[in-house]
Amino acid sequence: MNALGPSLAPYIRSSRTLKKYVAPIAHWYADLMGYRKMGLKYDDLQVEENPEALGRLTPRETYDRAYRFKVASDCDLHHHPLPKEQWTKPEDDKRYLLPHIANVLKEEEERATWDTMTVQRK
Repeated sequence: MNALGPSLAPYIRSSRTLKKYVAPIAHWYADLMGYRKMGLKYDDLQVEENPEALGRLTPRETYDRAYRFKVASDCDLHHHPLPKEQWTKPEDDKRYLLPHIANVLKEEEERATWDTMTVQRK
């Protein structure tokens, strides 16, 4: 089990047959969500419950994230998605925030372990 909870993704990726059937459904669902039509990436949809993970982004990633939010807000204001050539392409929709979130959760778990440790004399 990883820091974010159980996942079937590694099992599906390891099976060629499952991957063949699940991947098209996953791509269809991601397109159906519509966030790419607004220029957003999947990790832009993550709730900002952990500002420490956002603080670990590089200045360029932080700027790009803020810019995508501004573009999406403008699209929402005008009730129109971006032109098709400006949509986020599936190959560009990489998980940029997930490693930072996983590291923060791992550090919090380690901190809790150290904070609750009891020392015993021999």
